[in-house]
Amino acid sequence: MQIAPTNPLATGKISSEYLIRRFEPSDAPSMYAAVQASLKELSYWMPWCKEDYALKDAEAWVQFTQKAWAEETEFPLGIFDTRTGAVVGGTGIHHITKAYRIGSIGYWVSTPHTGRGVARHAAQQAVLLGFETLGLTRLEIITLPHNLASQRVATALGATRECQARNRVYFQGAPHEAVVYSLVKEDTAAWF
Repeated sequence: MQIAPTNPLATGKISSEYLIRRFEPSDAPSMYAAVQASLKELSYWMPWCKEDYALKDAEAWVQFTQKAWAEETEFPLGIFDTRTGAVVGGTGIHHITKAYRIGSIGYWVSTPHTGRGVARHAAQQAVLLGFETLGLTRLEIITLPHNLASQRVATALGATRECQARNRVYFQGAPHEAVVYSLVKEDTAAWF
């Protein structure tokens, strides 16, 4: 399957400041720097983000993303500052069930870039990839009940809050409830 590296939306200034694309091997040092700039905030939410996160971890992540794309198991994307080329976060589609044409999207933005609409813009790109290129019919956003920032992004995308599911995520060593949002292709019509 041939998949374009990005599917840009022309939605104003934010789209010209940030590029959403696949990771390349040369992005590993920038990925490492983005994580280091956000270690305190990210380490709470992301199980892969530890105090000892090192360049080798960023290199392994980039290598994993390339393998996942090649095998069509997941579709990780980086968020890049167009002025500097630096990694400022990530998004993508994961937990894909091909038989049912569903998947999940996630997103994170480095601390210096939060509060600017970057996560919403990046998530839009992931959603369009899922619906337009991969042919998925449903995408989910799963957030912890106290992750209000991620819930604001889901709401800004026009996602429907469906439920608070018991033991939906495994977080910090224990099962937890999570809020489940969904998007279908028709939800994207309001973006254009």
